[in-house]
Amino acid sequence: MKLGKNLVLVSAMSTTTAPDGASIAYEITGDGPPLVLVHGITESRRSWDPLLAPLARDHLVVAVDLRGHGESDRRPPYDVLTMAADTRAVVDAVGATQPLVVGHSLGGAVVSVYAAANPVRGVVNVDQPLELGGFQALLAPVEPMLRGEEASFRSLMRQILDSLYGALPAAERARIEPLTHPEQDVVIGAWDLVLTADPEQLDELTRSITRMITSPYLALHGTDPGETYATWLQSVLPSASLEVWPDLGHYPHLVEPDRFVQRVRDFEAYC
Repeated sequence: MKLGKNLVLVSAMSTTTAPDGASIAYEITGDGPPLVLVHGITESRRSWDPLLAPLARDHLVVAVDLRGHGESDRRPPYDVLTMAADTRAVVDAVGATQPLVVGHSLGGAVVSVYAAANPVRGVVNVDQPLELGGFQALLAPVEPMLRGEEASFRSLMRQILDSLYGALPAAERARIEPLTHPEQDVVIGAWDLVLTADPEQLDELTRSITRMITSPYLALHGTDPGETYATWLQSVLPSASLEVWPDLGHYPHLVEPDRFVQRVRDFEAYC
């Protein structure tokens, strides 16, 4: 794939071993300051493919398969803390000192937890609210379907995923859908804390994590997180800036990829 007149995109897939022995797959592309990409729930590193070439023009891009996703091992636990530790294993494996970390959806939570415990140049969180009370309220009524028979789980996930595609162009949706593999144990494991913690515990855990993030932080949403979210986010994460790209839905980075790549570069220049 051509990057420019004299540049060619070269990608290499590899694996590393997580602290618990799980094999975590990743792909490296380009050269330059390290930039780590973490995908959303049920997807894989392939979801970032349209952005690899432009980002790799001036970065070493590291795209991670979360455990239970893509080519990484399907091995519990699937909680965000474990996935952040897996990401650290990848960063160490490639020698990516102080990366810029970019995560979409579940990946936004993963890179936030990662940044709370590890040095980063900055964090870009794409459409993943950190205030989880609203998400908890949405999941509570459908928890029996999530934990029920396989057919009911898959029916529910189809409804959830269909609601998220929103403004995605038809061609991009056709690319993303085959990458999406909802596995019941993985989804429940990733959402277990939201399903089981009481609201006060959930809020306190979020605050305990965000207070440890000191790097610049961009919360970029294609779905408006609500009129009170900006105030809440600033109260728990003073380094954060909130930006909403109206009506672009859950995948603003894929609806307007050129704009997203430029925004990442502009943000990085600020870091």
